[in-house]
Amino acid sequence: MPVPWEALIPTVLLVSMFGVTGTLANISFRAQNQWKPPRYGLESWDEMMIARDNKLTGHNRGQTSDPVIPPPSSS
Repeated sequence: MPVPWEALIPTVLLVSMFGVTGTLANISFRAQNQWKPPRYGLESWDEMMIARDNKLTGHNRGQTSDPVIPPPSSS
């Protein structure tokens, strides 16, 4: 059975465009998350710690050992 060579070009284009789109989406999501992978299966304790980290550092993934919440910025 002969191979339809004409179908390889659109197939390669489709596969490569899906790959490029997925890679760019992954880079975008990680850039917004301080280059860390996303969190899955969060429990109430995890959500409470995320809220605490957000109050202490201003970002959901930031962590600090200082237990005092900084004053809000005036800007």
